[in-house]
Amino acid sequence: MTLVAPVPVQVVDRRSARAFVDAHVVPYADAYDRIGRVPEDLLRHVAAAGLWAPFLPPESGGAGMDLVTLGEVHEEVGRGCSSLRSLLTVHTMVAWTVQRWGTPEQRARWAPGLAAGTTLGAFCLSEPGAGSDTSAIATTAVEGGGGWVLDGVKKWTTGGQRADLFLVFARTAASIGAFLVPRSAPGVRVTPIEDMLGTRASMLAEISFDGVVLGPDALLGPSSGFTAGMVLTGTLDLGRYSVAAGSVGIVQACLEASAAYAACRRVGGRPLAELPLIQAKLSDMVTDARAARLLLAEAGRLKDAGDAGTIMATWIAKYFASTAAVRHAAEAVQIHGANGCSPDYPVARFYRDAKVMEIIEGSNEIQRITIAGQAERETTR
Repeated sequence: MTLVAPVPVQVVDRRSARAFVDAHVVPYADAYDRIGRVPEDLLRHVAAAGLWAPFLPPESGGAGMDLVTLGEVHEEVGRGCSSLRSLLTVHTMVAWTVQRWGTPEQRARWAPGLAAGTTLGAFCLSEPGAGSDTSAIATTAVEGGGGWVLDGVKKWTTGGQRADLFLVFARTAASIGAFLVPRSAPGVRVTPIEDMLGTRASMLAEISFDGVVLGPDALLGPSSGFTAGMVLTGTLDLGRYSVAAGSVGIVQACLEASAAYAACRRVGGRPLAELPLIQAKLSDMVTDARAARLLLAEAGRLKDAGDAGTIMATWIAKYFASTAAVRHAAEAVQIHGANGCSPDYPVARFYRDAKVMEIIEGSNEIQRITIAGQAERETTR
């Protein structure tokens, strides 16, 4: 069975990203979901299209893409396949962190491969029993012998089955450190996690580190509270931004699938699209897609401007877009009826993928607490 189209196109903006996704992703996304992986041919096509890290500067092999455009590109990928967008998300987090916090030597070593897609990155924060609670990190990095020794286990690592480079957060004597760990390092063990509810092709894995010896150049930034406060916050913010973009893509995909189905499906001799209740569902999808897209664009503009307000703007965009994705994926299944519960229509995949968006990169409960806290601070100044 052919899972990818043969020739990629160059992706530079939303329009060309949509063309790439329509040609190389949409026709095969359900197959990726069934087999539980994104095939190597598509990963190479993504690299040829310049999608892996186009925001990196030209001197690092990127295109210097602004973050508003990056959000638009990730929306289009999310419209086609949330699993592929998830791979882009974690790779983006690693590449951005190397570029932002790496030494000149670290950037020279890793950035060109990350930009070209010859080195794929994955983000290792969550742990068994602790999730992404940084205060409960049990993985340790002990300094000695001019380098570090890493021990611990990370779970729910998106792209972990395939990644070449792991960005690992571990507890040091001083605080939390961020470490660049090659997959090939002795003591690194990758265990696939399969049969998840959603984003089933995102190649999740548990990553174990058993006495992994690292050089001094593995540490990103100083081993101090600075790392936890700056590297981790910035990296998670960018990941949250990408997930928000992917959630907008799910809403748009639900709208397109539902509108097409309602136009063709007839009930009592009339197209389903003529029924007022169906029209109401479609109009809500249109409205929420546009609203979520505007919130995402605001967060992107603030990022490009270096405005600290982007952190809260991204929280809001991710919260709104992910809840909208869940709501409209459920409506898309409803519009499709029994067909919507079958593997023959993509809305079943949208429904499962959307639920994941409410959990990853900050659960919706945490988002609501954070947003409410900001509202309280603003009103009590």
